[in-house]
Amino acid sequence: MAGTAPVAPWVRTRLRAAPGAALVLALLVALTAALAAAFPRAVDRYEDAGLRRLLDDASAQKTTVQVYAPQPGVELPQEQREKALREAALRTAYAKVLAAVERPLVADRTQSSYGVRTANPTAALDRWLPMPTGLPARMSLIAQNGLADHARLASGRLPRVTGTVTAATAEVEAAVTAETAKTLRIKVGSVIHLPGIERAPLSVRVTGIVVPRTPGGAYWTAMPVLRKPSLMVLPTNGGPPEKYWLGALLLPPDAAPAMLGTPGKPERYWQLAPDTSALAAHDVSRLASAIAALESGPGLGRVRERVDPLADATTDLDDVLKSFTQLRSGIGPLVAAAAFGTGTVAAVVLLMAGGLAVDRRRAELALLRARGGSLRGVSGRLLAETAVVALPAGALGLGGALLAVPEGRRSYAVAAAAAVTVLACATLPVRAVLAHRAVRVHGAREDLTSVRPSRRRTVAELTLLVLASAAVVALRRRGASDASGSASGDQLVALAPVLVGVIAALVLVRLYPLPLRRLSRPAGRLRGAVTPLSLARAGRTSTSTVLPLLALLTALTTAAFGGSVLAGVHDARDRAALLTTGADARVEATHALPSTLADRLRRTPGAHDVTPVSIAYQARLGEGSGTEEETVPVAGVDPDGYARLARGVGLGGFPAGELRSRGSGQGSGAAPLPAVASPAVADRYGTRPFAVRMEDGSRVTVRIALVRELTPAVSDMDFLIVDRAGLGTRAARPTALFVTGDHLDGAALRKASGAGVTVRLRAEERARYVDSPLQSGAERIYTAAVAAGAGYAVLALLLSLIRAAPERAALLARLRTMGLTRAQGRRLLVLEALPQALLAAAGGALTGWATIRLLSPGIDLTAIALATHDSTPGGARLRTDTLSLLLPSLTVLALATGIAAAQAWWTGRRGSVRELRAGDAR
Repeated sequence: MAGTAPVAPWVRTRLRAAPGAALVLALLVALTAALAAAFPRAVDRYEDAGLRRLLDDASAQKTTVQVYAPQPGVELPQEQREKALREAALRTAYAKVLAAVERPLVADRTQSSYGVRTANPTAALDRWLPMPTGLPARMSLIAQNGLADHARLASGRLPRVTGTVTAATAEVEAAVTAETAKTLRIKVGSVIHLPGIERAPLSVRVTGIVVPRTPGGAYWTAMPVLRKPSLMVLPTNGGPPEKYWLGALLLPPDAAPAMLGTPGKPERYWQLAPDTSALAAHDVSRLASAIAALESGPGLGRVRERVDPLADATTDLDDVLKSFTQLRSGIGPLVAAAAFGTGTVAAVVLLMAGGLAVDRRRAELALLRARGGSLRGVSGRLLAETAVVALPAGALGLGGALLAVPEGRRSYAVAAAAAVTVLACATLPVRAVLAHRAVRVHGAREDLTSVRPSRRRTVAELTLLVLASAAVVALRRRGASDASGSASGDQLVALAPVLVGVIAALVLVRLYPLPLRRLSRPAGRLRGAVTPLSLARAGRTSTSTVLPLLALLTALTTAAFGGSVLAGVHDARDRAALLTTGADARVEATHALPSTLADRLRRTPGAHDVTPVSIAYQARLGEGSGTEEETVPVAGVDPDGYARLARGVGLGGFPAGELRSRGSGQGSGAAPLPAVASPAVADRYGTRPFAVRMEDGSRVTVRIALVRELTPAVSDMDFLIVDRAGLGTRAARPTALFVTGDHLDGAALRKASGAGVTVRLRAEERARYVDSPLQSGAERIYTAAVAAGAGYAVLALLLSLIRAAPERAALLARLRTMGLTRAQGRRLLVLEALPQALLAAAGGALTGWATIRLLSPGIDLTAIALATHDSTPGGARLRTDTLSLLLPSLTVLALATGIAAAQAWWTGRRGSVRELRAGDAR
């Protein structure tokens, strides 16, 4: 009996039948999974870097957690009190304090410390110590652990303890830092005497001078006096201030009991420096909770239970974390908006890829259903053949993302890659089930102009409209970051730009058939067949055009929104830098500048013009007018040059003739000088003449002629601008020079200016505003997301054209047999693609413009543009960027027509035999 021939497995057969399609799907899934997995890790990376930079920039006084306890009570035996201050007891308590700290707060043990210090520095009895105003120097006694590990000897030796130190010990040894020794004129062998309580003064012999190994570490900077002395100023009621020096004497740890015999009120302390390498931005809320628990919660309760009932804890680390949270809450929603836009376009491309596969295999799947194939069986086979390709591709994309971005949480990356893979696997079987629910060989026509939207589609579109409206209203009312200040902001608000683009796509798809129906009859009466045929072909486009249009509109809206955000950030920084300098460069001194300096600056590379200005920041207004005097900066300028400068930089331009003086402005009978004033000064003094006393004591009379909110010479305060020709000789001498030009050379300007002069460049000031990895990282992520969205939009355009390519090739082949020329064929395909391309381009530009206008009142770009710096007047608001609106739309239009023309050219070069064969599957 003949054996039965083996049947080839379904999956292997399908992959062999279409290896190119499988390879393209694998590449698409791998790329999308890699981008999806890399995004959360990239966000974690720049947020972690921003947090660590903020903690590193903050002083150890703010970031260190200070746990302290007073000296043991006097009711205890003296031996027990002394024992509690020795190193062994403090080391045991240090371990208990560390055990009471909750994660994620982790102490850096190399910089953390403990010891005993005098809470009240005592006045030294030695007159040889510096006394600036006659007050004796005060010294803090500090017995801190680990001095030998954190300092090296410059001279002498480290202090040590001989025998057992008690409260009655007459002399102890100490070390001082090199800065303390230099400032207070202390040498090795010096003896400093401190007053005692019911005993003779305590003698402290300096045995060594040390230099910190890491001067910027928390060990030395948590208490700044430990490293260098401070000149303290006492408040006085008039008269010269009283000053004294405050220094530190570093005792060995076991010498701490000697402090009990002094009036310094010794206290025990444990300083916990946070380990910044162990901190992550996503743990900020937990870190704040751990700090709160240690300051006034269960953590403090454990410390008091294990160490001392009177122990307390304090730190400013929670304020540092709060500033980071505020910065992140302003940046997060903007990045989320770009991510949602790109994610939406990528998801649409995956759906289009599945739709393309379903269309390509429509006849095959219909035949399987006609021969008895169940929906479950058919969808299961499709899922298997897709999973064989998508699962390895998704794993490959995930691995590439983990290697490319090694930092960040892995769970989020795995979840994102898994979501992409599941979507890719499910698209083909789900779309096949929806298309072949009923068994039929020939489906009904789905022309765009003939099919009417169903009720389900109407309900779905109305639901999306409600969600988009709610998001827009919420954003306009609350702003881009939610009231709680969460890191990611309100996700619905971040999704608003995408929802607006989705609604626009659905509305345009509904409106698109109307002009085609109205133009079909008039076009039929035109001469020639190309225009009527192209219009008819555009009207017979399948209703599935909603997906490519959705991808294009979402990508264009996201690109316009993102481009406007980046342009707004650039403009805000440039504006803030301009307000700081007043020109391209500002050369200023506290004294009069040399008369030849302006000519030297004009000869520097890139300089075009130099405007001299004399600025008196301490000028007094209202003298003798019966009103309270006030200090307002007064700038003396040359009217022509300064008016040209103000107009050129856009800061309060005015006609030069309005400021030109008609007299000296000095003397009782002189005509008052016209002045340009800030609004607040104009409100107080009106247009009446009033006296101004300059810094050199001269007096002038001015009258406000113009009011301007801004001026180049003075920023962030009220001002008066007058003609310096009406000022006295000393008051008119320039103290500032404003330089305008292109690509100014900062080194050349500083060399020409000389010593004692401050030179600030607009470009350098602008660069200072990008001082946080949180800003720069968010900008890079935003730019990458917009670029990825644009790439997926181009891919969606290609998929939509590929889907119709076989049909267009067959049409051209048939029409060529009827006499259609190659030029007419190219024109036919271009005109056929033009309506949808125009729809996408115009719709994208209008949708982007509308989205920006709708959402701009609720979006403040100050956080991402200026970070912790002061914002510009009026805030850094989102504004429409024309280039970001038009360039993507024109690119889509050019690509669509270019691809159609290329397809017509390629089809014309090929033979028409295959396209003309009846029944050939395409």
